Amino acid sequence: MKTLGFVVVAFGALALIFGGIGYGREGSVLDVAPFKATAPERKSLPFSPIVGGIALLGGVLLLVVPRKRLA
Repeated sequence: MKTLGFVVVAFGALALIFGGIGYGREGSVLDVAPFKATAPERKSLPFSPIVGGIALLGGVLLLVVPRKRLA
């Protein structure tokens, strides 16, 4: 559970710091017979700060709350 807690805390912190995932790709702008023009397209997948906060809080709870032992 501790490992999962660390992963969730890291995800929450990164979501709060960066606010999302950005990515790029080549897109065709103009395509006329022998001539083809391309330009890079930048897109992003935003994360709400609420999602980052909930993940951070959940990860801290996983680290702090003791695990019940099965007898």
